[in-house]
Amino acid sequence: MRDPIDFQTVFDRIPSPYMMLDRELCFVAANRAYLAAVSRDWEALKGVNLFEAFPSEGESRQILESSLVRARDSGQVDLLPLIHYAIKRPQHLGGGFEARIWSATHTPIAGLNGETHYILQHTQDITEIQRLKDVAFGGRVPPAATMLGDDVLRRAEAVQAQSQQLRQLFMQAPGFMAVLRGPDHVFELVNNTYLQLIGHRDIVGLPLGQALPEVVEQGFLTLLNSVRKTGEAFVGQQIKIALQRTPGGALEERYLDFIYQPIIEADGEVSGIFVEGSDVTDRVLAQDRQRLLMDELNHRVKNTLATVQAIAQQTLRGSATPEQFAEAFESRLLALSKTHNALTDSRWEGAALGQILQQELNPYGAERVLLSGADVQLSARVALSLGMVFHELATNAAKYGALSAGGRLKVSWTMEAESLSLEWRETGGPPPSPPTRRGFGSRLIERSIRGELQGSVVIDYDPEGLVCSFTVPGARDA
Repeated sequence: MRDPIDFQTVFDRIPSPYMMLDRELCFVAANRAYLAAVSRDWEALKGVNLFEAFPSEGESRQILESSLVRARDSGQVDLLPLIHYAIKRPQHLGGGFEARIWSATHTPIAGLNGETHYILQHTQDITEIQRLKDVAFGGRVPPAATMLGDDVLRRAEAVQAQSQQLRQLFMQAPGFMAVLRGPDHVFELVNNTYLQLIGHRDIVGLPLGQALPEVVEQGFLTLLNSVRKTGEAFVGQQIKIALQRTPGGALEERYLDFIYQPIIEADGEVSGIFVEGSDVTDRVLAQDRQRLLMDELNHRVKNTLATVQAIAQQTLRGSATPEQFAEAFESRLLALSKTHNALTDSRWEGAALGQILQQELNPYGAERVLLSGADVQLSARVALSLGMVFHELATNAAKYGALSAGGRLKVSWTMEAESLSLEWRETGGPPPSPPTRRGFGSRLIERSIRGELQGSVVIDYDPEGLVCSFTVPGARDA
């Protein structure tokens, strides 16, 4: 035989908040969920009038009392989809009043004579849901047909489903979001993106100063205090902030677009601040890099034009006829172009020393040229200058030196720290003779190595063949 049903135990264990009033609106019953929702003990409510237990004046009380009276006098269920009603907090929870938003159904319970003896209230604290709605829909409450019935369970299920949906929307939003409460800006809600931004620290329930101490001296606490005091939103764009993104790690610079939006209650008071924004660090760094590249491009174009101008002037001085000028000028521009191509292949981040030498020397026969040295990636500035130097040395060797006859050429280099040392040694060709005057090639080598690259160069007209040795500091591509 089954035990008789203890309806009082069932009532007390229902997870949704329920309470019952008599015709004078005094408490006659309340389940455990209701007492938890309003932070009261039953002994403090038993037999007490609802509006003595939860005093309120003005529109909120009028709306609630009218709904209870309608249910009592009409014998019909009365629904309050949404009502703002502040709750007095017990002294052990800090006292004062806390603004809350509720949804309630009032069901009349009739006696044998058909008259309403009691009013059963099912209530739901939807404060968090309503605030998330305001965030998601800009303060406009979307139509929800499931909220318009008089079926208490259906209404409760709809509220719970909507709460879950809005919470998922909040938690999975691509931008970071947080809700801060009170004068100390205690974290009440934080979404996944916000946690990712701050290194997944456990901050819910902590004031800002304790949760993120590194931001206090950066002025963000002052901003929040200003928003709370004035009730006016703050919009920040590309604001730099230093955050600790790993436990015990160093601070990392990030750039944020964000808004501090005050949460204003029905009485006009600011109860908290809604934070929403996005990490725009990658965009800011890309913009900085673009500006740097534009400045660098402008600098390189000016340098290239200056180089072309110098080539034209010096070639003109050393040419007896227009035909000689055209041939020499075209050859030197082609050498400059080859180096530009090598740099373009690497997006102007540098070029390999071996690649520049091979481009210049391969036309004279790879079997006659020996390159010796580890592969070195040169900076763009050094690559451009050395490309012109190698062109002048190769042209001279092809006209008067080892590459004009059956000789050979050996180019060897070493890197010590950031300094490049290179030797150009010709053998087996006609014995070189010192020039009677300094031609364009000599001046270009001097200007490139000593002037532009701040290096040193020595040219030795050894009877065995020309030897050119130079050292260039800071040659490697960073």
